[in-house]
Amino acid sequence: MSEVTGTVSSDVLRYQQARSTLESSKSELEELQNSEAVGVFQKQLALLQKRLVNDPASLRNMFIADGTQAIVWEFQQPELGEAFTTTLWNLLARGDDMSTILQRFIWALPLKFKRKFIKAIDVHLRGRYPMFENLSEGWPGEAFIPPYIRPAEERAIDFELVNQGYLGYQSIGYSLRECELFVWLEVMRDKQCDDKPCELGVLIQGKKEPKGGCPVKIHIPEMLDLLGNGKHREALELIESCNPLPNVTGRVCPQELQCQGVCTHTKRPIEIGQIEWYLPEHQKLTNPNANERFAGRISPWAAAVKPPIAVVGSGPSGLINAYLLAVEGFPVTIFEAFHDLGGVLRYGIPEFRLPNTLIDDVVEKIILLGGRFVKNFVVGKTATLEDLKAEGFWKIFVGTGAGLPTFMNVPGEHLLGVMSANEFLTRVNLMRGLDDRYETPLPEVKDKNVFVIGGGNTAMDAARTAKRLGGNVTIVYRRTKSEMPARVEELHHALEENINLAVLRAPREFIGDDHTHFVTHALLDVNELGEPDKSGRRSPKPTGQIERVPVDLVIMALGNTANPIMKDAEPGLKTNKWGTIEVEEGSQRTSIKDVYTGGDAARGGSTAIRAAGDGQAAAREIVGEIPFTPAEIKDRVERAAKYTELGQVAQTIVNKVPLAGGIVEFTVRAPMVARSAQAGQFVRVLPWEKGELIPLTLADWDAEKGTIDLVVQGMGTSSLEINRMAIGDAFSGVAGPLGRASELHRYEGNQTVVFCAGGVGLPPVYPIMREHLRLGNHVTLISGFRAKEFLFWTGDDERVGKLKQEFGDQLSLIYTTNDGSYGVKGFVTGPLEEMMKANQEGKGRTIAEVIAIGPPLMMRAVSDLTKPYGVKTVASLNSIMVDATGMCGACMVPVTIDGKLVRKHACIDGPEIDAHIIDWDKFLPRFNAFKTQELESKKKHGFA
Repeated sequence: MSEVTGTVSSDVLRYQQARSTLESSKSELEELQNSEAVGVFQKQLALLQKRLVNDPASLRNMFIADGTQAIVWEFQQPELGEAFTTTLWNLLARGDDMSTILQRFIWALPLKFKRKFIKAIDVHLRGRYPMFENLSEGWPGEAFIPPYIRPAEERAIDFELVNQGYLGYQSIGYSLRECELFVWLEVMRDKQCDDKPCELGVLIQGKKEPKGGCPVKIHIPEMLDLLGNGKHREALELIESCNPLPNVTGRVCPQELQCQGVCTHTKRPIEIGQIEWYLPEHQKLTNPNANERFAGRISPWAAAVKPPIAVVGSGPSGLINAYLLAVEGFPVTIFEAFHDLGGVLRYGIPEFRLPNTLIDDVVEKIILLGGRFVKNFVVGKTATLEDLKAEGFWKIFVGTGAGLPTFMNVPGEHLLGVMSANEFLTRVNLMRGLDDRYETPLPEVKDKNVFVIGGGNTAMDAARTAKRLGGNVTIVYRRTKSEMPARVEELHHALEENINLAVLRAPREFIGDDHTHFVTHALLDVNELGEPDKSGRRSPKPTGQIERVPVDLVIMALGNTANPIMKDAEPGLKTNKWGTIEVEEGSQRTSIKDVYTGGDAARGGSTAIRAAGDGQAAAREIVGEIPFTPAEIKDRVERAAKYTELGQVAQTIVNKVPLAGGIVEFTVRAPMVARSAQAGQFVRVLPWEKGELIPLTLADWDAEKGTIDLVVQGMGTSSLEINRMAIGDAFSGVAGPLGRASELHRYEGNQTVVFCAGGVGLPPVYPIMREHLRLGNHVTLISGFRAKEFLFWTGDDERVGKLKQEFGDQLSLIYTTNDGSYGVKGFVTGPLEEMMKANQEGKGRTIAEVIAIGPPLMMRAVSDLTKPYGVKTVASLNSIMVDATGMCGACMVPVTIDGKLVRKHACIDGPEIDAHIIDWDKFLPRFNAFKTQELESKKKHGFA
């Protein structure tokens, strides 16, 4: 009992003491709570609570700040230890807010501490990251993190991307975050130079343009600073404000001559180009719907507050010009000659260097910004610049590229198996000849000896493409390796891929097989280097030694000259002696008011980045004071919109008439072609998406109805497939009218113009003959057919019959058939010879000129017949083309002028060419260049 009593007394005592203390504390608390200091504290506490509710990460950041102090202490030690380095790297690799703070902390460190960090990851992390090994040796000026390049033995057999950049490391197991850190480590080498040579270039006394720098003036130091601070999105937005093509220019720009060429890290420049195209690729991975930021904008066409702009060509200069103008709110239409967009980016650069999806990305952005595209529209043929202005377009940018490929004009260059790099790359890239699902034939390459003549980037592209198609490839260059103008990277990759290099060699002649007419050997001059020429490189000169070497395919990659289409169509457009368009000093303006130009059209052969720079500069000039009222702007926009829509009309078959013996006449809706067509011209047709480009002569057209007439004889796969098409079907593309119109002369007195038409030569003859009749000339038509059942257009109610009814005795008709089943028995040369003999005797109408259109052998026979009589004769040669704009050089016609064999191009100089200067022996075999491939195609499609 006493123990219990004692315990209770103790508890009571403690209770009394606690109560006394509590009352004392409460009194003190109340006193303090009313004090000023505690009041401030309470407010701070409430503010902290509110901040934590709104920004929970802020508490963590306070702990991070404390942690940063610990990191500072570690960096002050002589070396960073393995445990600390590993922990720090793992924190960086987390990719969270803490990682970003650590990135910014290290980015802001003085160089000596950055070196300490690089040394630590070199020593402690090289096992995990082989690219870190020896990174600290010479860093930052001489060591770098390289992009990922696929192994040569793997890449040389496919068309997948070779240089996969920093993101390519994902293919060998590294995470996206690790790839981000590789870029960050490369960026860390940047000095943030005040004079910005990488962006602005280096001024050289006596030179107008600075050395190096960025032609599109990307703010490179700012971009690198943003990346150093982990700001990917902001870095990309900065680039795209200057250049919407970073994914393209970053891959194909010669950075070693531009930004990296003047980098203050002279031994190992920062990988600016790789970083440039890394950014948009990174965005695709982290935000696949990034382009949606362009969606939802009011279309400039709908807003109609600025006048419309026409951009001619969708190469690098045209795309950047269109993008920048669309961003500024201008309605823009891009007119492209081909059925696909991108210009030289698509037809000239293989996908192992520049995937087509990247071009598509740029096109998508322009479309989202309201830009519109019209394909298969050849400005200078389909319409003139004045035509575009008349349809409401205020200003025009011309970015049509360089044009005609260059050849050497050495003996044997006419042989089959000798082609331009343009043709070869166009067949592979644009026309997808490497894909069995497409119809475009390629030359036989697998296991063949292939020579690529030239030392530039186009030569590298052609050589590496031929290698991937299975060829044994040799690059033949007249100087030495050190003088080659190709990018160092491209040449290095070519040699890694086991492509041979024959330097100090130049072709002097090609030798062929007399039966097949294909090239079999090349005679090469062995050169030595002499004195430097204007380019600063030592000039090659023959030593007198000649090598004879076997070759099966020769690809000429010697550059391009200006395409004359635009110059010929625009007499007021000033061009220089090389045919390129002249611009005003310090401007992109041409000699025609409100017309600007840039890229290869003005520079000749140049680079994609310089073309982009010209397009950018022109956009800055175009954006200026607008001299129109709102009503005038609205009218212009409405007219340009209607014209654009007309150009986008599907080229649909509206009528189909079987004529005779597998010959079919089609009436096709093609309003742009119909309104510009002239007698003697033709169109380039892509029958279906995976078909091949083929030329078809215009048989007739109706500008009011907006239709053209084509007559097709089913011979090869493409023509047979076309003849299967039905009313309502649409071609994938019809471009034109192309070629030069027939030259018409008025012949007075007792003279006649004789047309020799063989088979399906009658349709192209018809419109030319009609124009001569309208001009007042007497016309004699000698039209030949195989037999009576192959006749067409000859009845009284058919085309030729109606002409006869309209012009009466002004038109004389002579029909021949091989078997005599109708008209005169024999060939068209029979009646023609009788007429010429009668002329010698002073009888009949004097033949003013002869125009031969039909099978090549028939045209040759006519030429051979008329030459001794001295009768002017032209032949129409539009059946051996690929692109039909002069770009590929496939339609080479060997002609003799002043005793010298030179080349003409049927699609540029013709199709009508003086038949008496054509070297028919060399020309006719060209029609069989792809005979084997065509037979295989017919078998594949069940036509054989």
